[in-house]
Amino acid sequence: MARDAIRFWRQGQVVEVSGFHPRTTLLDYLRLQKRQVGTKEGCAEGDCGACTVALGRVREGSVHYEPVNACILLLGQIDGAELVTVEDLAAGGPLHPVQSAMVASHGSQCGFCTPGIVMSLFSLYYEGERPVTREAVNDALAGNLCRCTGYRPIVDAALEACGGQPSDAFSIDHPGRAQSLTALNDAQDVFIRHEKGFFAAPASEASLAALYAEHSDATLVAGCTDVGLWITKGMAELEKIIWLGRVAGLDRIEDNAEALTLGATVTHAQAFSTLAAIDPDLGEIMRRFGSTQVRASGTVGGNIANGSPIGDLAPALIALGAGLELRRGDETRTIPLENFFIAYRRQDRAPGEYVRRVTVPELKANEHFRAYKVSKRFDEDISAAMGAFKFTLGGRHIADARIAFGGMAGTPKRASETEQTLVGLSLDEPATWGEALAAIGRDYQPMDDHRASAAYRATVARNLLFKALSETASGQTRATRIVGQREALEAAE
Repeated sequence: MARDAIRFWRQGQVVEVSGFHPRTTLLDYLRLQKRQVGTKEGCAEGDCGACTVALGRVREGSVHYEPVNACILLLGQIDGAELVTVEDLAAGGPLHPVQSAMVASHGSQCGFCTPGIVMSLFSLYYEGERPVTREAVNDALAGNLCRCTGYRPIVDAALEACGGQPSDAFSIDHPGRAQSLTALNDAQDVFIRHEKGFFAAPASEASLAALYAEHSDATLVAGCTDVGLWITKGMAELEKIIWLGRVAGLDRIEDNAEALTLGATVTHAQAFSTLAAIDPDLGEIMRRFGSTQVRASGTVGGNIANGSPIGDLAPALIALGAGLELRRGDETRTIPLENFFIAYRRQDRAPGEYVRRVTVPELKANEHFRAYKVSKRFDEDISAAMGAFKFTLGGRHIADARIAFGGMAGTPKRASETEQTLVGLSLDEPATWGEALAAIGRDYQPMDDHRASAAYRATVARNLLFKALSETASGQTRATRIVGQREALEAAE
């Protein structure tokens, strides 16, 4: 039997909601239905953070709070979670420590962005490492725009409030909250009908496969960081939505000496540490992947399945030699990740077939990886070009190469001719690299758009290849990196 309502925990009690339209966002539910307007609407696309709320979910017996953008999160996606908004922090009592610190540091000016900033800091208050550094605060607030340029006092407030162990009403009642949230996990399918469509949240892969085979015209949603914009900006009239967030096992991470396997619904936040362990460059790419809110919602499988030419994860995984597993009904198949992308927004995916998991081979001792993201802004920006390189060395010569770029064309794509040209080249003879540098110009015919010109992208691709070769040859990155220089200077002071 499927449940016909979502259930979540808020303000000490279970809330049930049924009969809502599949496209209803959490922000519209809060502002239009509950008339709780502390959560603001700004950009309506998950960039400014004014709509930030926190969701608490149980992982390994403890409640973990993560910030999310309510403007592009569907109401149905909060099933099984604790919802915390700015109205809930004080709840008629004394201010929360984060709020008190914001007041004391004069961190609020016009106040429009303050609730979202407070909710991001509430999550940092629980999830941040101790002691919290200024760099960590800046990362946590990368998805929150302060329109009054009050960042210094806001960061000061965060350092003051988030420096110690949590001590508030939420931490005092932590065991009870964990127990209550655990009780909500009934492993039942959710199916909420609405006129011509439905919102569904299968609890198992068997249910998902059967439902999607019957309704292959439905829209699959994992984190909704992309589909949410179809709704808020594209005004897409999606009538059938299947949310994958409750499917048992799709969020599994398996890491061993041979490979890392990530289930389709593993979020970028959950995958962060395991991907960073493959190589620091991959960790840096993930640190700049959207914002904390986007990483908390967006998923590995969703970033691949939407087929975006500007997704940062696909080129890196292609360069690493990742494989993709898909399922349709009771049948599964595995393909190289690069073969999944056919054309702009077109993938090798049959009706009723969904991305199940991605497997990434671990780097061997003689394999060297480099990845670079080039964008106009450092934080929360779409790449003008994203290049990833894996060189297999035989001594000081290149025995094999895998190169992939995103943002250059309609799909993430390998540089096949360049890879062949690199084989046999010596890392100690830069004068012989010219043919490979020229070949990358033939591998890609970059596009012109508002992020960059084709000529700029072509130049960047060539330069990034030279940079990757130079760093691999020297084993050093300090002289060739902008990222980390400021932090190093601050540490030296």
